Amino acid sequence: MLMGVALRVDGQIDRVTGKNFATRSEVLATHGIVCTSVPAATQVGLEILKHGGSAVDAAIAANATLGLMEPVSSGIGGDLFAIVYSAKENKLYAINGSGRSPLGLSYDQMKAELAKLHRDTIPPIGMLPISVPGCIDAWAELHKRFGKLKLSDDLAPAVRYAEEGFPVTELIAYYWAFGPRLYKGLPGAFLETYTLDGKGRTPGKGDIFKNPDLARTLRLIGEKGRDAFYRGEIADKVDAFMRANGGFLRKTDFEKHTSTWVDPVSVNYRGYDVFELPPNGQGIAALQMLNILEGFDLRGMGRNSSETVHTMIEAKKIVWADRAKFYADPAFAKIPLTGLVSKKYAAERRKLIDLNHAAKTVEPGVPPENPATSQPTRLPLQSRLLDQGDTIYMCTADDEGNMVSLIQSNYRGMGSGIVVPGLGFMFQDRGELFSMDPTHANVYAPGKRPFHTIIPGFVMKDGKPWEAFGVMGGGMQPQGHVQVITNQIDFGLNVQEAGDASRWQHEGDYEPTGEKMTASGGYVELESGIPYETVRDLRKKGHDVRFDVGGYGGYQAIKVELHDGRRVYVGASESRKDGMAAGY
Repeated sequence: MLMGVALRVDGQIDRVTGKNFATRSEVLATHGIVCTSVPAATQVGLEILKHGGSAVDAAIAANATLGLMEPVSSGIGGDLFAIVYSAKENKLYAINGSGRSPLGLSYDQMKAELAKLHRDTIPPIGMLPISVPGCIDAWAELHKRFGKLKLSDDLAPAVRYAEEGFPVTELIAYYWAFGPRLYKGLPGAFLETYTLDGKGRTPGKGDIFKNPDLARTLRLIGEKGRDAFYRGEIADKVDAFMRANGGFLRKTDFEKHTSTWVDPVSVNYRGYDVFELPPNGQGIAALQMLNILEGFDLRGMGRNSSETVHTMIEAKKIVWADRAKFYADPAFAKIPLTGLVSKKYAAERRKLIDLNHAAKTVEPGVPPENPATSQPTRLPLQSRLLDQGDTIYMCTADDEGNMVSLIQSNYRGMGSGIVVPGLGFMFQDRGELFSMDPTHANVYAPGKRPFHTIIPGFVMKDGKPWEAFGVMGGGMQPQGHVQVITNQIDFGLNVQEAGDASRWQHEGDYEPTGEKMTASGGYVELESGIPYETVRDLRKKGHDVRFDVGGYGGYQAIKVELHDGRRVYVGASESRKDGMAAGY
């Protein structure tokens, strides 16, 4: 639902709200802090902290509120990933809360269904891209390990807002308006749930929106726990609806769903340990890019110079070739994880960068752990804009020093368009990211997690927490992670400036769906605020430079500083969204 629009290079309207580089002061706090993309959700998280909740309680409460208030990006019909820093243990925990494809929908059946639609790839709307929502189980797992309040207490603010209503913010209203055009005519209760008149009028800025069905669903989950969703009344309603309307999810898919606690993966970038989750997500793409870029003097090249931007884009192309080939559900594919993030491998891949010319094609590499039977394959660079997904990223920190880096999403747009009557939420369309190429690591299979885009980030320095951070927006996320990290470490921007600073995004190359399209080298989109001299020089190097509205992600972060021996949280919420950082 993020639409690309060509603009003047010096235009000031490539952000839906805000100017080309409008920044503001960082938010400072000593007891607790919450950063989200909706001010009311930030306040909800803050109130939970003040009432004795942990950073995880605040994160669940704020996430539930965002699912109500920012349904264009998130909701309990989607998935969740998180990294949690436990101050007591001085340890990072990570959870993969992504769902799996329907057990009863085989590859051959999926192919037959696609043939009926005259397609060879999984569509973004309807029944076929739906996978089991993992959000609620991930909440339950996080709460069981780190929560201090009752789950019903965490969900109570979202329930109240859903019943009483809330004013919709400017950016959310902008994206919400695309919904009826995308989803009208699909089975279910989209219009009844997400329009003001039941016919197609979406809320504008300041209009009051209520979702009593979601209030009932959240209250039931709060009272009866995650089993109400995966084994009880909600699963029963989903099963009945899917059977009646040609869907494929069944109650057994819900009953068998589990989240997975995983070890986060890290690389050291100029003395900072940057942590991401392993596949089926794309977090290690940021780590691979940082490993490659560590061999260049970015500070000497200068921020937003053509040399720096070109080098980053070329590093991204190299990593995307590996991302397309190797990133998949590790339960179904052998992933050479250690090799992909090794410094030795990065040194070899770095040699592919020509500082004067943009690459048109790049081959996947052969990481040290790569199976002998898996040889590098030339893949064409692609021209399709795959992945303008909508997502929320948020972070929290509490008085004990615990921190949460959490990302949650329905994927493209508001999701699949499928809303079961009476439940108040839309199912995600994450299954669109499966490949239908039977030789691909990310090929569709029943009971499999698709390649995933949403990635929470965390940084440690000298064995202590330095920053929880994240950038939203599909394939922008690893590119955004690299930009906000280098903005701070290489270019000296503070945590707020690092997110507000103008960004670039490279599109149109290798993707995890295995599609074969014409090699072109892709294209790069630049935000206003990047000098025209850089634009001109990038074009001389062979880059196809374009411009976009709103496609550069969103960002929140919490940095940890020490002042006179006392911990101070420093919060940031960028100006591209309606968000807010607040603490006490």
